Amino acid sequence: MNNDNLLDKLGPTTFERIRRTNEAGSDSWSSRDLSAALGYADYRNFEQVLVKAKAACFNSGQTLEDHFGDFTDMVEVGSGAKRAINTVLLSRYACYLVIQNADPSKEIVALGQTYFAIQTRRQELSDQETEDERRLMLRVELKLHNLKLADAAKDAGVIEPLDYAIFQNHGYMGLYGGLGAKDIHARKSLKKSQHILDHMGSTELAANLFRATQAEEKLRRDQIRGKSKANQTHREVGAKVRETITELGGTMPESLPVADSIKKLDERRRKAIDMPTQTE
Repeated sequence: MNNDNLLDKLGPTTFERIRRTNEAGSDSWSSRDLSAALGYADYRNFEQVLVKAKAACFNSGQTLEDHFGDFTDMVEVGSGAKRAINTVLLSRYACYLVIQNADPSKEIVALGQTYFAIQTRRQELSDQETEDERRLMLRVELKLHNLKLADAAKDAGVIEPLDYAIFQNHGYMGLYGGLGAKDIHARKSLKKSQHILDHMGSTELAANLFRATQAEEKLRRDQIRGKSKANQTHREVGAKVRETITELGGTMPESLPVADSIKKLDERRRKAIDMPTQTE
């Protein structure tokens, strides 16, 4: 039986029925519902499983609040009356960790391990596809805006290729806390032949796109003239973007992970598009 068939068998009868979906389309499970589905007659015994799952989540480097949310649920106690009870809202990943720490002697636990392992992997693949699409889109946008930035820099007096390379370096230095292109290459362990922009994730590409668009607009709006003033302007814009990232509590671009070559990603996408549909 393949994974999809197994999910068809498991889903409607157990974990799919107790799944909750919010207005944003995110799925979650109540710890009370999950404990009952897993055959725990006494919720206090299940709370020990939650403690172990939270520890596993923390040790994996995840933020607990992203996967375990304490909230108050209302349950009927008879005659239409309701009582407030404390429960935990679990993400798909949290459910996976819970079931990994549940009583393995229960048959439903074994089925749940398979269900949430498959669902978690599905989500990982979906998230990766979304990240890949973002990278491709942002890389194209950045390429276009770099052309506009080069045109604005030329109007400011940055004409020779070497001068433009220096101008670009000032933008990087502002955004990357003083690191120039060579420094970024070294920091991210990139080879000399590898282009910095081709190995950025979507978050880093978006920061650089913002730098490029705002630098172009400021050069034109303030009618900047002269190479030195253009370089200074680009560096100030990069520094302002960095300041905004700091205020928002984001990760500095030089500390973001290196992504696979976007050229390889684009090649795989093109092959997938051009690949003829096979029929049985």
